[in-house]
Amino acid sequence: MPDSPASASRTRSVLAWTARRIGSALLVVWIVATVVFFALRASGDPLEAILGGPGSQAGPEAVARARETYGLDQPLVVQYLTQLWRVATLQLGDSYARHQPVADLIGAQLPGTLLLAALALLLAWALTLTGAAIAAWAQSGDGWRARARRAVQGALQGLELVATVMPQFWLGAVLILAFASSLGVLPATSAGNDPASLILPVVTLAVPIAGFLAQLSRDALREADRAPFAVTARSRGAGETRVLLHHTLRHASLPALSLSGWALGNLLSGAVVVESLFARPGLGRLLLDAAMSRDVPVVIGAVIVVALLYVVVVTVVDAVELLIDPRLRAPHPSHAAERTPELAVGS
Repeated sequence: MPDSPASASRTRSVLAWTARRIGSALLVVWIVATVVFFALRASGDPLEAILGGPGSQAGPEAVARARETYGLDQPLVVQYLTQLWRVATLQLGDSYARHQPVADLIGAQLPGTLLLAALALLLAWALTLTGAAIAAWAQSGDGWRARARRAVQGALQGLELVATVMPQFWLGAVLILAFASSLGVLPATSAGNDPASLILPVVTLAVPIAGFLAQLSRDALREADRAPFAVTARSRGAGETRVLLHHTLRHASLPALSLSGWALGNLLSGAVVVESLFARPGLGRLLLDAAMSRDVPVVIGAVIVVALLYVVVVTVVDAVELLIDPRLRAPHPSHAAERTPELAVGS
């Protein structure tokens, strides 16, 4: 039985959406590889990393042999195209400084960084939702209770602002000083996945993200609380807690949820600082060390992995938004062209 016109149209739309996403991912990979390649080449000759650093005593013959072996005697354009071909064929090559396959180095360090970023994102969301619930509670009341709740709301807004502008390296240093040096209740380093050693790095990463997400959620919660669906729910006898949990909180979380992809990218970039501060092995420290030594294959490989993770997370966030907001499953939304696969799933 032939497919109906609606089914065929939906299939074409899904394929077009998939092609756009794949094209976007390829464009991101190309831009990242290009920018990193020329930025590192502009910073100096990678031959130093190959020969063991600035203090290397390699003779002219060894230098010439290394240039020929790694293709550094070729014109810069040829080196660039060769690097792009390696990326396209997933042959990232060997590290100049460590003399190990780049894929192995990234594979060994990536799980620890992903665990750190995932825990930090979960904690950031837990703090965001807690702050949103307190903000909703503080909006109601009269008399002295209203004044007390307004004071709580003002304090909460102040904490959100401070958390948003707080540098991660400063927050991490303060946490180490307070909980490791002074109180001695938590370790100052995080060499493994022991729960206690993860607490300070996770909190350091999560707090600034939580402050930003909480500000978005609070503003959206205020708008959702005055929306017709919330007014209708109250007119039907729903209490404030039910309105919050079943209506306003879900809608208020959408702006922050849509930025979760950005938040993960911020957490992965913040891992460079946090992993160095807490002496924690991971992709961040690997990337920092490789950049300092101009280890081009490692830097390009690590940054491409981070970029692809960002693309994947943004795609997942789009699907989660569909589950939370039924308006995205409407038959003819204004943004149907961008949401076609999700509409197919949700219909």
